[in-house]
Parts: sequence; structure tokens; C-alpha cells
Amino acid sequence: MNFDPSDPSLRRRQPRPQLARRDVLRGGLWLTLGLGAAPWLASCSNNNTAQSGAAPYALARPDKPVTLPFKDSNPPIENGLDPETGGAFKILNYDQYMAPGVMKDFGDQHGVQVQVTPYSNYDEMLAKIRAPGESFDLVFPGPSVLSKMVYTELLQPLNHSYIPHFTNIWPEYQDPWYDRQARYTVPYTIYGTGVLYRADRVTSVPEVGYDLLWDEQYAGKVYLLDDMQEAIGMSLLRNNISTDINTSDPDLVHQATDSLKQLIDLVKIKTDVSAYSEVPEGTATIHQCWSGDPIAGQYYLPKGETPDVLGYWRPDDPSQRVIGSDNIAIPKSSTKPVLAHAMINDLLDNAIGLRNFGWNGYQPPLTKLSAHYLIDQGYIPANLMNAVVLPKDFDSGLTFYEVSPTTEALWRTSWSEFKAGA
Repeated sequence: MNFDPSDPSLRRRQPRPQLARRDVLRGGLWLTLGLGAAPWLASCSNNNTAQSGAAPYALARPDKPVTLPFKDSNPPIENGLDPETGGAFKILNYDQYMAPGVMKDFGDQHGVQVQVTPYSNYDEMLAKIRAPGESFDLVFPGPSVLSKMVYTELLQPLNHSYIPHFTNIWPEYQDPWYDRQARYTVPYTIYGTGVLYRADRVTSVPEVGYDLLWDEQYAGKVYLLDDMQEAIGMSLLRNNISTDINTSDPDLVHQATDSLKQLIDLVKIKTDVSAYSEVPEGTATIHQCWSGDPIAGQYYLPKGETPDVLGYWRPDDPSQRVIGSDNIAIPKSSTKPVLAHAMINDLLDNAIGLRNFGWNGYQPPLTKLSAHYLIDQGYIPANLMNAVVLPKDFDSGLTFYEVSPTTEALWRTSWSEFKAGA
């Protein structure tokens, strides 16, 4: 496939507010399925785990993978059904997270109107998917909320006979630790976390690039991700406090938070999730961000500037790299589940996946779309290759997991203390 920069699905020059989706991407999830934790936890368990602060089921970890249950009350669809046609095909997704051209082509092919109901975080997503009388055909949960949605029957199992392109996925994601056998999800995008900076202003990058965030010479133009776990987790790593970025140890979390608090006076720290535009446009010089942001950021540069004014740092050591993923799933409420499988299959097609990547900057874990392929096709400048997530990152990389209510409360309280000062 040749890179066609005239394709409107590949280049975008308007602000992308959908990236605000990650402000609570991995936090606050025990309080989102309803008004509080206890009601929905009680529906998952007959014991006292909701009151004791423990989860009512096994929490998935790479070394302790989980196979999510099938229930007689929630079976997968049968084989060999024809796709539904007519009316609306309803997607519950982060705003602007899928290429408009991809959605339009799908709607034209199947005779439906593709509609997106946006949300900014998982709190909103779970409220909308549970609204009485509401139905959606696709939704995009991450590992940190997936088990909750399965145990409360918000998702239906997949029928893989409708997803032949599943074999295009990285092997690591064909049987993921958070959803063995890929019973409920397929991967949508993968990403890493690092530091985006203006290379024409930053003449020297320290060995630990996180140190740029504490550099006084950039005061007033330094930003953290407005994300509880990303910010505190980064501080744990930067200060050699712990490599357990899901720690439940109060002393470690407090140490990491105290270091973040130093940034308030030191560099007049700001928090948001707009690195993709603020660094290219010059509002920010240093910005903690996800790896999709520098890839998309090249299209936000002022006229006449080239991508070599951008730099992106992530740790060289894969065991120090923070990585994550978003997934695609089908709500139990779907009125077009066959068609939903068809769109999932399309998004795992190499050509469509590449087109969609050109829109949102976030990499689909499709084997063909290797780092070298993406660079050869003109999507990623060589100086931003560090933004590409590699399969080896998942062998030893660090991931934010679903945690217990007690651990989440610890992190949330610490983050609130930092934000109150910032």
C-alpha cells in the first residue's frame, strides 16, 4: 500500500479532544458501575469482599492470567448468521478514536448509519452502557475494566468464526493474560508512555528522560499527564522507589506523590492530555505523554516546521517501559451483533488498520504493521521511531492492572493531594 497524504483519513489538522479519554483511563473504576462499589460488587459475589476491600474475583496479571467465564444467560451468537442491515450501527467510543472514512465506508457497505456516542472516561462509558433502554453495538474497554464488565454481563462473548482476520494480530494478543482465548475482546490499539519534547529547545536529554520534567529551565512549559496512575507510576520509576507501578504500599505511593509535589513550585507544573498539539505548537516544551501523541503530533506543527523539531523519549530498557492497550468488545445490548463482528474483522484487516492508524496515531498490534513498515510507508519519521511499541515490550514491560478497591482509594487520595496543589 502506498502512503497517500491526500487521503483525509490519514491526516488531521483540527484539535483532537478525544485524547482526553485517558484522564481516568485506568482509575476510579470501582465506583463507576452504578453509584458506588458495594451494589455492583454484591451482584458479583456472595461473600464480604466488597466490604473488606478485596476484589470478588481473581485480578488478571501476566503471571496469573484469567479465563473469563461463559454464562448460560449470555451465550455467543450462533455461526453462519447474515449481517444485520438498515438503521443505526451504534458505537460507544472515545471521541474521534476511529477514522471517519473507515466508519463511512463500513456504513455504505452494509446499509447502516454508523453513529458514535462519545465518552471521556470509563465512568461515562459505564454509565451510558448501563442506561435503561440503551443499546450499543461496539465498545472499547481496557484490561482494567474488562472483568467488571464481563461479570456484570455488560459484554457478550465473541464468536471467532466471524473474525478471520484475528490471525493478523500479534501472537501476544491472540491469547492475552487479561482475557485468555480472547473470549470477549480483540485488541484495538497499543501504546507506551514517555516524554515528548521540542528538540529545538531541549539540547540535552538526560539518561533518565523523566528528569526533564524536573528541569527548572523549562518552568512554565512542563506538563504531566492528567492521569493518576501514569503520573504516580512515572514518579515511582524515576525516583527508583519501585518498579511495581500497581503498588499497594502506602509509603511508596506517598514517596512518589511527594516527588510530584516538588514540581508545583519547581516548574509550575500543569496537567492535561494534549501533548499531541501543545508540544508541536510550542505551548509546552516538555510533556509526559502516550506514544500515539508524537506520531499524531507531526500534523500539528506550524507551517514550515518539520517533524525533526520533535523528540520522544522512552526508557531503553524494556523492563522499565510502561505499556498498555485498548480493546474492542460487543455489548450484550447490541441489536446488530453479527455486524459488530464484521466491523471488528474489518479493523483487524491490515489495510483498514493502517488507514485507521493514520487517523488516530495509536498503533494497532497487527503483525504486518511493524516499526520499519510504518516508517517505510511514511507514517512515522525516523526520529520518532521510539514511539513505536514493539512485541518485545510486552515480554518484560510494565502495565497498569485492575487493582483492589483499597489500592485504588490509596492512589486516588494521593493524586487528589497533588492536584489540589497544582
